[in-house]
Amino acid sequence: MADYSPAEMMIVASARALAGKRVVFVGVGLPNIACNLARRTVAPDLELVYEAGVFGARPARLPLSIGDPTLVSGSTLVCSMADLFLYYLQGGRIEVAFVGAAQIDRFGNINTTVIGSYTQPKARLPGSGGACEIAIHAKELFVIVRLSRRAFVERIDFCTSAGHLTGKPGERTALGMPGLGPQLVVTDKAIFTFDKETGEMILSSVHPGVTVEEVQAEVGWPLRVAPHLEVTQPPSAEELRLIREELDPTGVYGRE
Repeated sequence: MADYSPAEMMIVASARALAGKRVVFVGVGLPNIACNLARRTVAPDLELVYEAGVFGARPARLPLSIGDPTLVSGSTLVCSMADLFLYYLQGGRIEVAFVGAAQIDRFGNINTTVIGSYTQPKARLPGSGGACEIAIHAKELFVIVRLSRRAFVERIDFCTSAGHLTGKPGERTALGMPGLGPQLVVTDKAIFTFDKETGEMILSSVHPGVTVEEVQAEVGWPLRVAPHLEVTQPPSAEELRLIREELDPTGVYGRE
């Protein structure tokens, strides 16, 4: 199992980032498989929270969506979506939220609404769902998205979920946003963190065989690079086995 796909690298790196975490709000797609992998590896006590109203999910198979009935079996709590958002998310009980993005800028602001003009878009996307509130209230926001110049843009077309806004210190707090905002972005080529003062994205780790120049070519602004740039540890045989045999045996996510 030495060979792995870029998607598997993303999933594994995302799962490892949840080491030591306890409560995570799970998004659909890649965040879903990453969080379920983390519970089987680095965070066995991880409580998976799904937007549909499920807390402490322990799905027997990879859920097809946030409303998949498999989430209910073995869960700690099933409640209404309104109760979940009010008492858990807005109550400050979500430690980390893991989401995707169609567009993201240097300050971690996310667009999942439209490409182009809002009134006459080139493409209309799924929209916010709960992502706007999640980005505001979760203590930390992690993002998983494939690296491309189309996604990493100088200016997003629509701000669906607030990141560090314009990068001014204290801007989120002044607007009443209790969460810390984006702290990590995991891609198929590299991992990014954020400057604590300016809120700007920083290239912190490149995946094996990837250069800084390759990363910069897919980003729409001049990248800041960490002074001690790391190389991401590749997936282990056990991590790949869990993905391929238990979590994603049909390869819907991992073989891309």
